[in-house]
Amino acid sequence: MIKDNQKILNVLFALIDAGLCFLSMMLAYTLHFWHYEGYHINLFYYAKLQLLIIPAYFFLYHYFNLYDSFRHKTMLSEIQRVVKANSIGVIFIFVLVFLLKQVHISRLVIALFWMINIILTSLFRFSLRRLLRHMRARGYNLKHLLLVGWNDVSAEFYDKILANHSLGYDFVGYLDHAKAYTAGRKIAYAGGFGSLASLLSRQSIDQVIISLDYDEFSELGGLIETCEKAGVKSNLLPFYTKYLPTRPYIDEVEGIPLINIRKVPIDNLLNSFCKRLFDLVFSAVALILFSPLMAVAAIGVKLTSPGPVIYKQERVGRKKKPFQMYKFRSMKMEKGHADLKTWGTKDDSRRTKFGTLIRKCSIDELPQLINVLKGDMSLVGPRPERPYFVHKFKEEIPLYMLKHLMRPGITGWAQVNGWRGDTSIEERIKCDMYYIENWTFLLDIKILFMTVFKGFFNRQESIP
Repeated sequence: MIKDNQKILNVLFALIDAGLCFLSMMLAYTLHFWHYEGYHINLFYYAKLQLLIIPAYFFLYHYFNLYDSFRHKTMLSEIQRVVKANSIGVIFIFVLVFLLKQVHISRLVIALFWMINIILTSLFRFSLRRLLRHMRARGYNLKHLLLVGWNDVSAEFYDKILANHSLGYDFVGYLDHAKAYTAGRKIAYAGGFGSLASLLSRQSIDQVIISLDYDEFSELGGLIETCEKAGVKSNLLPFYTKYLPTRPYIDEVEGIPLINIRKVPIDNLLNSFCKRLFDLVFSAVALILFSPLMAVAAIGVKLTSPGPVIYKQERVGRKKKPFQMYKFRSMKMEKGHADLKTWGTKDDSRRTKFGTLIRKCSIDELPQLINVLKGDMSLVGPRPERPYFVHKFKEEIPLYMLKHLMRPGITGWAQVNGWRGDTSIEERIKCDMYYIENWTFLLDIKILFMTVFKGFFNRQESIP
């Protein structure tokens, strides 16, 4: 039933996308020519052009998997695909116009069409997601799952799915060699592994989630074969899932698949170049714009407490290389190196009154724009830490040292999600690893916007 519904929905989505594409062109034409009285190609020609454009956009949307289920895609990744599809679509339009030898087509109309279609398509898909989440939370449009194997990994999977009803999943039950201890979870025991075939033939099951321990992997082939004979999709939830990235990348060596445990998008030269170029341009412009504010802050620091204006402290950066991070000094000078092993608090007595003010507004962080220009830091990335705490946490926190795969940032995914100051280091590292493995240019832009709107003020402190 759900598969049939998905096909119907895909046809409906394609028709709506076609309508939005047509509407976008009409709006683009109207916005450009509504007050223009000179010669130009009339609206009817642009409408006829859509007969060739809309089928091309349908294939582009299909190529970028925009008609796949929303369950496995974030809204951010959906928008990225919409932008990519429309950008290639615009190139197609210009090639098409060239082949038709129509030199009077307005380039501004095409540019406006590109922008409007992205906005309307994104708004439509955002609204549709909200509607589907509302329906799934009420028990509609559900996919029925069967767990094969009960262990810590499958229990965690069950808990996370159950905690978010908007994903639209429902559990039929679980199979195991014997009835397992589920710690009070309300999931039915449906029999042993041998009952999988009969269960798939009797009940409506959309996906089978296979979660075997290392000593049960010899049964994996038979379970997958049973699912394929029944025409039911199977998914593998291995016991080593905690070592896998959120998006596993599979290389191929002479036809043999090879799982890359840590695929880092920024390792791509083009991605690295784009991120570095953005850092250089943005930080240079920001230093110019904020120079009056920085001058006022420097004078304030100098007049309110003895000591240097700029506070320099050793931090650990990309590839575990140390560097000097700059801040406006907001605390009284410490004797010796006591500040290297102490963890600042919100009501730290060492803080000056002026220091409290500039920290509350994050003005003390502005000198780090110089670190960005030098290449020690990036605008967005995992926050750098002092060597003492790096040596301490690398033994206590799994994956902690992997944060040094990227340049540290002035702000980051952990900070905009509330994991800053005196909060959980474990949760902070989870956010850092998500950012490292899922980096995109749009994610950086999103984090910068989130920092502006909710990250600058009333922040908790951890770094003196």
